[in-house]
Amino acid sequence: MTPLPLTPGQVSLDQLAEIYWTEAAISLDDACRPKVDAAAARIAQAAEGTEPVYGVNTGFGKLASHKIASKDTSTLQRNLILSHCCGVGPAVPRRLARLMMSLKLLSFGRGASGVRWELVELLQQMLARGVAPVIPAQGSVGASGDLAPLAHMTAVVIGEGEAEVNGTVMPGAEALKTVGLEPIQLGPKEGLAFINGTQFSTAFALAGLFEGWRSAQNALVISAASTDAIMGSTAPLQPEIHALRGHRGQIEAAAAMRATLDGSEIRESHRDGDTRVQDPYCIRCQPQVTGAAMDVIRQAAATLVIEANAATDNPLVLTDPDAIVSGGNFHAEPVGFAADMIALALSEIGAIAQRRIALMVDPTLSFDLPPFLTPEPGLNSGLMIAEVTTAALMSENKHLANPCVTDSTPTSANQEDHVSMAAHGARRLSRMVDNLNYILGIELLCAAQGIEFRAPLVTSKALNSVVGRLREDIPSLGDDRYLAPELETAKSLVESGAVLQAAALTMPELS
Repeated sequence: MTPLPLTPGQVSLDQLAEIYWTEAAISLDDACRPKVDAAAARIAQAAEGTEPVYGVNTGFGKLASHKIASKDTSTLQRNLILSHCCGVGPAVPRRLARLMMSLKLLSFGRGASGVRWELVELLQQMLARGVAPVIPAQGSVGASGDLAPLAHMTAVVIGEGEAEVNGTVMPGAEALKTVGLEPIQLGPKEGLAFINGTQFSTAFALAGLFEGWRSAQNALVISAASTDAIMGSTAPLQPEIHALRGHRGQIEAAAAMRATLDGSEIRESHRDGDTRVQDPYCIRCQPQVTGAAMDVIRQAAATLVIEANAATDNPLVLTDPDAIVSGGNFHAEPVGFAADMIALALSEIGAIAQRRIALMVDPTLSFDLPPFLTPEPGLNSGLMIAEVTTAALMSENKHLANPCVTDSTPTSANQEDHVSMAAHGARRLSRMVDNLNYILGIELLCAAQGIEFRAPLVTSKALNSVVGRLREDIPSLGDDRYLAPELETAKSLVESGAVLQAAALTMPELS
């Protein structure tokens, strides 16, 4: 695969999504090299000088007052990486490790980190040749950089740690050798440049963003199916209603639902003579809720694309004035806020979806659908407990949506006395997306069952295709059967994009 060419500082959300979804290798525009080289030369000069420069010829954190001799600066950087490899827990998924490496390259490419170009080349070659560092998922508090996870990533660069190549995990030095690469001895400040930064938190937040947006798109299609299943009204989807309010997400959500339901015989059958005046909020207010969540996700996206293009290590080599200055760009507060925003959106999309499921299984609210969507209730329980499962998942996501960014705690002997907690704020998004996709998958099972009970009336062309795709893997529910594998399959149809592909409609875009 040809590497994706990127210009540091100008990378788009679409390019970041391509890196995430396809695991594309990247190459930095050579135009950034002169600035990278100039910063590296400035760091080398400082390392030979007598003036203390943090992280170049001093210790780190609370040990910054300890001066380091120029002959020991390389050892200092190696010791830094090895001592900071204190991550625990499961390894991050391969595609996220690759995204972290790509984000670190983009940060280096801004020309303020002081690393040599050969390190940029090594990272690019590791991506191109399929070397993925093994990075434990836990251990960062999201300030002073994502220290532990980035140290594990960097360990492979110096021939330590572990990496995965072609599905096999091996020592870092062996992984490099397997693909014809060699480790590099770190120079002044280079270890610090690798581990100071927000690339772990940002990678996980971007993953939650991209996966969560796909879930939101699915929610529009599946909520339209639920509307038809309960013979709900499409009057609340009229364009002028949403134009009068003006929110982009709401307007687009209503439009997508209108397109999804267009041509439904079920809808046309009850335009006249329907005794119901209004549908419950979970049907009537779907654009207002899911659309608002989409707008929140987009706000988070704006923050994350800036962060992905940022130089976030410390100290930074400045050109105006010509100085090496210790600052705080490694503090992941913006990422933490963005992750919390995405979490709120995911929780609300799932909350209203769960209410639609509850509506469909309740014969007093579902407009004459059989209890729990089984053709022979009593003898069969149908989708009774599938609904209970969604209630459990909805509740779990509500708890997970509590803000993480407010949960600071002092670390490093009170030198790092306010931290962002962006790392686990971002990491929890993958769990929330999984929960949401289970909820949406079960909603799809219920909606398809409900639509089939409306026969001989048929739903719209788009929804008929969606139900047909579902039935390729999961038959209609008659007598009770072992459902757990089918819930997994329904979830996979949502997360893979198969539902959206079957609907074959233009859905709202993230950017």
